[in-house]
Order: sequence, then structure tokens, then C-alpha cells
Amino acid sequence: MVQVRVAGVALDAARQHVILLKPIDELPGSGQVLPIWIGQQEATSILIAVEGAPVPRPLAHDLMRSLLDALDAKVTRVEVSRIDDGTFYADITLETPAGERVVDARPSDAIALASRVGAPIWVADEVIEEAGVDDFMPEEDASERLDEFKRFLDDVEPEDFA
Repeated sequence: MVQVRVAGVALDAARQHVILLKPIDELPGSGQVLPIWIGQQEATSILIAVEGAPVPRPLAHDLMRSLLDALDAKVTRVEVSRIDDGTFYADITLETPAGERVVDARPSDAIALASRVGAPIWVADEVIEEAGVDDFMPEEDASERLDEFKRFLDDVEPEDFA
């Protein structure tokens, strides 16, 4: 397993949202990055968590965090554990009063939750080997795409998620 960080949330050429996971010990523009295509709502939720942006009402991942708090459970780690026919799978490890529990999840939901609670995110070596790509994006391009997504967030309304 390789510990990663959210390096960014971007739009690809087809205007699809993609989260970029980068090993924590690699510098931008070097090594590899793991792109995972996700939905608009999940992208928004992850970016809000990473940026620490306030929301007027709790989003689904805020609700997940509140439910875990109410049950005295803690997210100890998130793992993108495998890829099968292009579909990524993740596990959320919880420490509960009844002991450790592992819950199957979509990577986007697992990462959004981990970003809210400060839990480490890990990716299986096999997943990086199969789906990782060389990180060659200049820092200016990444910053420009992040700014574009932030502008999108400024215009989005809660009703857009209904």
C-alpha cells in the first residue's frame, strides 16, 4: 500500500470530473498520479472538504461524519483496494466500540469522508501499477484547473444536488 493525498480535482477534456491521488512522498510533476473519474456531486464534496469551505447545510459526507460521531466510531483509514474492469473499489476502516469494522465503499465517497475526518488515504500497489499515470502536468496547469473548478463551486446551488 502507498499513502496518498488528494493532489487535485479537475475536469478532463470531456468535462468529466477526476480526482487525482498522489503518493505523499512525491513532488508535483514527478512520479505518478492516480486519476479516478467521479461524479459532479462527489467532486464538489471532496473539494469542499479539502478546501475547508463552509456549507449552509450538511452534505451527505458531512452526515456520514455526524453519524459516525454519534455512534462513537472513528475512520482510521481509507484504502483504494482494487480495480476490476476499470471500476475502482475502496474500503473504509472504522474503529468502533464493538471493534474494528471494514466497510465497502466507492472511492469517491471514501475519499470525501477521509478528507472531512483527516483519515489517511492508501492505495494498493497493484492499483497504482495498473491505473497510475506519469505526473507531468505543470503546476500552472493544475492551478488553473483548480481555479476553474472553484469558479464552478461559486455558481453551484444546493438545488443542483436534488
